[in-house]
Amino acid sequence: MSTIEAEPTPPTADPTAAPARERWTAQWKELYSEVITTGLCTGCAGCVISCPHDVIGYDHQQGGYQPFHIEEELGLDNCIHGEKGCTSCTRACPRFRAWETQADDHLFAREREPDEIAGIYSDILLTRASDEMVHRMGQDGGLVSAILIWAMDEGYIDAALTSYVDASDSWKAIPGVATNRDEVLAGAGSRYTYSANTLAMPEALERGFSKLALVGMSCQSSVPPVMWSRKVGKISKPIVFNIGLLCSKTFDDAIFEELFDAKYGLKKQEMAKMNIKGVFQIWMRDGAYHEINLKECHAWTREGCIHCPDFAAEHADISTGGIGKDNDWTLTIVRTELGREIMQRMIADGSVISRDANEDPAAIALMRKLAEKSRSRWPDWAAASVRVGLPEPKVKAKA
Repeated sequence: MSTIEAEPTPPTADPTAAPARERWTAQWKELYSEVITTGLCTGCAGCVISCPHDVIGYDHQQGGYQPFHIEEELGLDNCIHGEKGCTSCTRACPRFRAWETQADDHLFAREREPDEIAGIYSDILLTRASDEMVHRMGQDGGLVSAILIWAMDEGYIDAALTSYVDASDSWKAIPGVATNRDEVLAGAGSRYTYSANTLAMPEALERGFSKLALVGMSCQSSVPPVMWSRKVGKISKPIVFNIGLLCSKTFDDAIFEELFDAKYGLKKQEMAKMNIKGVFQIWMRDGAYHEINLKECHAWTREGCIHCPDFAAEHADISTGGIGKDNDWTLTIVRTELGREIMQRMIADGSVISRDANEDPAAIALMRKLAEKSRSRWPDWAAASVRVGLPEPKVKAKA
């Protein structure tokens, strides 16, 4: 008597297993329609440095600061390499679809809670460089310069992607590579015009550097974790340390001629330093000091900043900014394990001086207020997670 063997029963899916990740197919065509033309693009240049075919250019001129497609086969809004399956540009974009939650999950293994309006962090401090020259040449407390110099000396990094002033056009910020103390200090200070520091990466790699720090405004500091989360490839691997700059907006370069010079006679080649502390502060080389109401500067807000929701550089290892009551201290938000390790070691060996940020509660309150204000700029038709935590809009009662 013969027997018929039953077909093996397929294994039951594990109900606890994570859902399979949907195949990523979005390319330049989607990036162009969802980010570039809608105003969400900040000009961070993540898509530019990630493109393996070198077909994405970048407009560095005032009024620009945006990527564009170089090849003309399919027009400016599509890419022949994207049609063949290349998705690097959308994987690298920190404003494409669910960018915030993906970066949060990669860095912190969770999404931020509604009350974490300024992002996830472990410590918040007031710090300043202990080295008097670094403190004097840096912005506010000189912390960023101190960190870069220390991290190079300790072998955490061998170069930093940062910004400098264009020698041919004073106060025009341009991307550059810093490899030692002198080069770090040469780029110290704030400009308040835009520099896509990620664009210095090709130079750093060509020069043989492999452990890079990225110093960038909040939009740029989201580039590395978004790349890592979406597995963009080897271009993201050299960035091993990420310093974010608190930023509510930057201004188009035209502000120098059209406002500072035309109205106040302040020529940019005669400016020595600038800062923003409720007003736009300008120090001249002859020692004169001037304050300009920020409301006068709004007309020169860079287009890429209009919808940017991230004031607090929420995806950096360490976020820094001079929003405290003291001009010579830096509000320091420590976010990741690496950031905490570096800050603790620097405090322990005396490289930086630190205070509890609760000594300046107004600075913490201001950080939250500005973070909330920036998030409210994010359109309600874009990724909804970015607006989580914002207060419900007040509805006016009908008469």
